[in-house]
Amino acid sequence: MTPAHLCADLVRIRSENPPGDTRDVIEYIQNFTDECGIKTRVIRGKGGKYNLVSAKPKGRLLFCGHVDVVPALSRSWRHDPFSGTIEDGKVWGRGSTDMKGGCASILSACREVIDEEYELPADLAFVCDEETSGTNGIRKLLAGNMLIPCDTLIAEPTPPLSPNVGQKGLMRLCCIFHGTPGHGSLYPVKGVSAVMEAFSFIEFIKTLHTRDYDPGDPALSRLISESSEILGEIFSMEGTKDILTHVMFNPGTIEGGEKANIVAQQCSLELDLRIPWGCSIPGLLEEIRTRAPGADISVINMSEPSITSPDSLLVTRLLEEIKNVHHQPARPIVQWAASDARYLRRERFPVVEYGPGEMQALHAVDEHVTVESLENAVRVYKGLMDRYAGKRDS
Repeated sequence: MTPAHLCADLVRIRSENPPGDTRDVIEYIQNFTDECGIKTRVIRGKGGKYNLVSAKPKGRLLFCGHVDVVPALSRSWRHDPFSGTIEDGKVWGRGSTDMKGGCASILSACREVIDEEYELPADLAFVCDEETSGTNGIRKLLAGNMLIPCDTLIAEPTPPLSPNVGQKGLMRLCCIFHGTPGHGSLYPVKGVSAVMEAFSFIEFIKTLHTRDYDPGDPALSRLISESSEILGEIFSMEGTKDILTHVMFNPGTIEGGEKANIVAQQCSLELDLRIPWGCSIPGLLEEIRTRAPGADISVINMSEPSITSPDSLLVTRLLEEIKNVHHQPARPIVQWAASDARYLRRERFPVVEYGPGEMQALHAVDEHVTVESLENAVRVYKGLMDRYAGKRDS
């Protein structure tokens, strides 16, 4: 089975998150690894939140992927989002880029190793909920000591010549604002509106984006500048350096008030902040709470900016393999989104992201991955495994 057909099969197995039921796709992957003679075990969770890991991890090299995908409605798609159609040199469907394509390339590379009759030098982890919190996926595996800290590749989609070695921090907050109710006809002379308190708070949050942060490391500053150029070209977007060096914010949900003619007594806001290198998250959180002393502000999720050294053995080996496959020099980047890499780095796993996919198709209508990128990723992964198995010079 080709990587494209394997990817198509995975796309056809629905695993949208929410609800996050990954039983069927994990069963498919375990059947595949069983056929290859790779021993794995399934970690079962409530609601079908299943993960798969190597039965006896070696702690030399870890390949990791998530099998959950974001939801999709069929309207406006060229093909049904769960058809796994292979057409025009592409596999079409939800998750083809993010990241069942990467999972398919991992599995195909593993099969090539087994076909050459040498022991697989890599551990495997396929997780159920990267698209939400990671609570039932990578965080559960780490808390249960089911993974051994080692060099780790997550097959998230990246530019073909640019593995991702770092990502900005994240702070997600739930903010509850309180007001003093009264008759709407008397506001703003009488009463305190929780909705307006939230609005004033958002105005303050907007000012955070104007601040420029210095990571304090010239090498990291150069890497950020190079990354902004590469990502700007890929997304045809200006201001990518600001995205990497400024606090980005999104008031994702807001709900408040009781009735149009009552001054709002309560308003809730869920706020997503992406934190650049050089910004103190504890200091920022303290400033936010000081700015809204009457609000109840709780942290939903928080992680510091993280990075794996571009000079590490993992990254240098990967860059060499990418060059071997693409016949062009490869350059690492950092990016603005968050992934399971942050949890792994927190537990001292050196992590790099590199995988097949079309960056513009992430979470989009008509998501797809090219057959060529799947096959090239297999070659890179196989070459990396050869190096860790001692089959090639390091």
